Amino acid sequence: MSLHQIIAPIIDFAYPPRCPACGDPVDSGGFGEVDALCPDCFAKVDRPGSPACATCQYPFSENALGTDAQCAECLLNPPEHDGMTAATFYGPVSKDLVLSLKYGGRMAIADMLGRQIAARLPEFSSDTIIVPVPLHRWRLWQRGYNQAALLGRAIARARTLPLVPDALERVRRTTPLGGMGAAQRRAMIAGSIRMNPRHASLLANRAVILVDDVFTTGATTGECVRVLKAGGAKSVHVACYARTRSRDD
Repeated sequence: MSLHQIIAPIIDFAYPPRCPACGDPVDSGGFGEVDALCPDCFAKVDRPGSPACATCQYPFSENALGTDAQCAECLLNPPEHDGMTAATFYGPVSKDLVLSLKYGGRMAIADMLGRQIAARLPEFSSDTIIVPVPLHRWRLWQRGYNQAALLGRAIARARTLPLVPDALERVRRTTPLGGMGAAQRRAMIAGSIRMNPRHASLLANRAVILVDDVFTTGATTGECVRVLKAGGAKSVHVACYARTRSRDD
């Protein structure tokens, strides 16, 4: 029996793991590591499925359109990205988890959320790189961490892909985008993100997985995708924990 197998039950007895959404006791991976939500919270999480838009996962009401069909928004205004994977739709439970990670300092749940994203991602070549949406240095200093980078690290471990946490830089501080419409968000974020000069040659003809916590209007990820493709990326797939059901949310 390993030392981990001996000590883990003792740690879990002294500090029983709790569901990160509601606080009820849950099973752990040892040393208090939370592996999943409690059954009640898990059942309340709404996840993208089929039928849905092949580009952005927007749900369709019926199956007749086929697996390659796109929603009206993607047909009229094609997104900059080359596909999207969301672990959940933004709802009461996923919202609580995202806010706990983003503003509540609960960095430990990033591994669980990241593994849920990784489990839904399609297959990528081994030279695909994972890039998180960046925070401005002042916001990073205030928060102490970039939640997108923590999610990216968990995805990188789960899928055995390289993570480049500082491939992108936010060079201009923007006000919080909550409550703004899509056009306002795009105007606010335009020109605020650039490639890190130290990684200028990294992207040449490579696929990128761009990671964020939540996808709403796509303004931030769209700006990141434009910068990545201008820097030489062959394709950019957006991966997030939660996405809203509408780009206008």
